[in-house]
Amino acid sequence: MKTYAGDRTIDGIVVTVDDRPLDQRLDLRRYSDNGFEWTYEGAESRQLALAILADHLGDADHALSLVEPFMREVVANFDNTWEMTSDDVAAAIEAFESI
Repeated sequence: MKTYAGDRTIDGIVVTVDDRPLDQRLDLRRYSDNGFEWTYEGAESRQLALAILADHLGDADHALSLVEPFMREVVANFDNTWEMTSDDVAAAIEAFESI
């Protein structure tokens, strides 16, 4: 099981998957030139949503189709420091797809 984590440090934003930097996946879509962010709805939060989904799903099209609800319902509601497992991501996806 993977663990995704984010923290605001004195050196800036740090987002990891299993303690390694999470790829922004700018190759799929560039929502922001400013990296990741969370706790609000916006371009940087959208980029983080895409990165988590693409890493978790391994399917670019599926990840892109879920960016908006994942950003609104999950990423925009993260605390300053957050952590979620691949099971948490899967549960969120299941909730969006069942609507």
